[in-house]
Order: sequence, then structure tokens, then C-alpha cells
Amino acid sequence: MDLRAETREFLRSRRARITPEQAGLPVYGGNRRVTGLRREEVALLAGVSVDYYVRMERGNLSGASDNVLESIARALQLDEPERDHLFDLARKSVAPPPARRRPASQRVRPALQQVLDAITDAPAWIRNGRHDLLAANRMGLALYAPMLADPRRPANTARFIYLDPASKEFFVDWERAADDVAAILRSDAGRNPHDKALTELIGELSTRSEVFRTRWAAHNVRFHRTGLKKLHHPAVGDLDLNYEAMEFPSDPGLTLLVYTAPPGTPTADALKLLATWAATQDQLSPVASGKE
Repeated sequence: MDLRAETREFLRSRRARITPEQAGLPVYGGNRRVTGLRREEVALLAGVSVDYYVRMERGNLSGASDNVLESIARALQLDEPERDHLFDLARKSVAPPPARRRPASQRVRPALQQVLDAITDAPAWIRNGRHDLLAANRMGLALYAPMLADPRRPANTARFIYLDPASKEFFVDWERAADDVAAILRSDAGRNPHDKALTELIGELSTRSEVFRTRWAAHNVRFHRTGLKKLHHPAVGDLDLNYEAMEFPSDPGLTLLVYTAPPGTPTADALKLLATWAATQDQLSPVASGKE
């Protein structure tokens, strides 16, 4: 990823969405040639010189202190994911590119697979920042059976959403899922701009999906920590699942996701049916974890 271009477009897109009224600034005259704030208005709000902010918006974050970045974040009314993204871009802009090395393994440690297998009543799986499904328990494999119908391994949520028509049946709120995936990929690209596999995935999606290109161009970023996921499973029907995402400090870049439902709800009953269905599916072996 081109860090200077990413920084430039990210700051411009955040500036364009804020009106002077929203920023608490007076408006003089009725003919503004820019959408949102002017650069000098952002500089005023952040307490930096216009020249300094212009340099930053041209993609040069080198030398920017944490205090300056915080001031820019406040001036642009960035939320927490956007603030973190700005700081990631600043850190990576001064860090030397990593030495060429072999791509990271697509396998998870056996101990992590044991953690997954110990979760017997809820779908659980582990992904990386590219949304590759690297490992899952039996319930997780059963839940994502529509995605795993694609023989490509590792299965990839972003590729499924944007390139497989079946995803629009699986994700009840497909638009939200598409927004989330593009924004999470953008966040990860800021943290790992030299990830070749991530760059190739983004290039593939941009080439093959106009819908992805539009969302990618919005420069939105997002966390994926907890929430509600609405799915339609071909065997058990609609599922309203609570999800929790947990990172592994010992395995940076890997995230565990666990889906649950309150006892006594239709979704809890559907998960019991899913467990029964999973037990009958011999083909749902752990191929997604790369063990085949």
C-alpha cells in the first residue's frame, strides 16, 4: 500500500465530511468551493500552521508528534477506529519497510485448535487480518458451510462477500457486512501496509468488484470487537447471533470469534439443530484450517 497516498486520501475524506457549522466555525459568504472544511480551517482547529497541515495532507506524517496527531484527530472529529488508523499511518510512515521474508504460515498452533475444539456449543473460528478462515470448531465449520463450498483454501470472508452471490442469501444484512469487511480491511492495511497477501487480496477485490471499489474508496475504518450478526443458514434458517472477537497477544494478527445466543431464544434452538446437522456432515472436516 502507498502510505503517502493512503494518508492523503484518508485526511481529505475526513475533512470533506465536516461542515464549518459542525466544527463550530463561522461561515462567511455563500460560495464555498470545497466540500466540508478548508485546510486552513482544520489547521486553525488543530492549532498548527497551515503549511504544516498541508504537508500532512499531502501524505507526509514524518515528525508528527502524538500531540499533533491528537489535535488533528479532534479537529476532524475522528472516532476511535479512525484515530487509531491515523496513528498507524504515522508510525508506519517513519518505520523502514520490513526485510523480505517468507509469508507467514496459514496454520494455527495446535493449542489454539484445542481451544476451538473445547468450545462445543457455539460456533467459533480464528481468522487473520485478511479475513482468511484459518481454523474452526465443528460448529464454526457448520455455520460457514456456504462459504466453505468454495474449494479455495483458506476460505476468505471478504472474497465470499464480494465475489460469491451466495453471500447475499447468507448475510441477512449484506450491505452492512460488505461495509464492515471493507472498513476492517482498510484498518488492517494501515497496520500492515507491506503485507503482500493483503495487497493482493485488495487488488483482486478491486479488479473484480465495483461494489468493493466504491466502498474501498470511502476510506472508512472500523473495529470488529462485539455486536450482532444476522445470518441465514441453509439448513437451520435465520440466526441472530451475538459475537465476541478476541485477539491473541501470543499470536499477533489472529482473532478468535465466538457466536452465541441467549438461552430460550429461537436462535439458541437453531444452534442446537446446527450441532445435530454438523454431526451428520462428514464432509465438514477441518480443511479450512489447512490440515488436509
